Amino acid sequence: MLAMRLAHLWPGRASATIEGPCMDSHIRFALHLSGELCGKGIDDEEDVAALVSGEAPVWLHLSADHPDTNEWIKEHLSYLGAPVREALLEPETRPRALWTGSGLMVILRVINFRENEDPEDMVPVRIWLDEHRIVSLSSAGVQSISHVAKLVRSGAGPRTPVGLLSRIVEEVTDRIEKHAAALEDRVDELETETITNPREEIRRSVAAQRLALTELWRYIPPQREAVRAIAHAGEPLLDETGSTSILEQHDQLTRVSELLAAQRERLQTIRDELGSAQAELLNRNLYVLSVISAIFLPLGFMTGLMGINMGGIPGAHSSLGFWVFAVLMILVAVGMLVALRRARML
Repeated sequence: MLAMRLAHLWPGRASATIEGPCMDSHIRFALHLSGELCGKGIDDEEDVAALVSGEAPVWLHLSADHPDTNEWIKEHLSYLGAPVREALLEPETRPRALWTGSGLMVILRVINFRENEDPEDMVPVRIWLDEHRIVSLSSAGVQSISHVAKLVRSGAGPRTPVGLLSRIVEEVTDRIEKHAAALEDRVDELETETITNPREEIRRSVAAQRLALTELWRYIPPQREAVRAIAHAGEPLLDETGSTSILEQHDQLTRVSELLAAQRERLQTIRDELGSAQAELLNRNLYVLSVISAIFLPLGFMTGLMGINMGGIPGAHSSLGFWVFAVLMILVAVGMLVALRRARML
């Protein structure tokens, strides 16, 4: 259904996974962000635990839905406040950004690329960021995380936690905008079909499209505000360049919000047009039935009158009586058609 509608736009969706070796299943990967080891993976869990507590820039990505993640965060990220740890592990979240004084907690929603699921059922990415590290959590199949990790491994990615956050936000926003554009293309198709050949199947397609937009719209406004909060986090995390980059993503999400709002209005217009077309078809059918009734009403009266079983019926004993009566009925029907035509009812 909706999950398959845009599959051709995302050929890697079914096979999208977080790249990189996994030491334990709750640790997706850990990467150095600077120095000679920049882009290199960290293969030992004890080294990961030591690095996320140190000052060398490092990126740690954890599995959000693994049962061991909770205990690992409590043990090795104990410097985070309890509310922050709870927010990072909360199964149901909404997009937001919170500056705690020591770092920035960010929760974003990304397009769902998991197989047989709706893209609009956006999945959360949780991020903790400070001057020395970035810790992210998500379920499997988040292409934005996978792509940025690939860039870091190749040496072409950001080398600071702030730069990494900016790139993740950019990747997430680009995919949201691309999906919104695909939804707009579908709305264009529905408009064309409504104008050329309005039918009941279009109504069902409009309902499905409205549902997809509603699911997507649920997260876009709070995500826009979260990105705005990131841009205003200020020193020491963000410099002027970083703030400008994040503000560009905020502007991009604003355009997406406006695009989705316009699509909702267009779908309502299509729905109204379909309703008008259906009402017009019904009225036309009723009008045809009314015209037919107007023609056959006098004919029915005549046949009823001449069919009574009483003496004195004209032509009852004539061999030409039936034909004379048939010709008379034809003349009456033609006369009714002429009268309706002159009255501009035909």
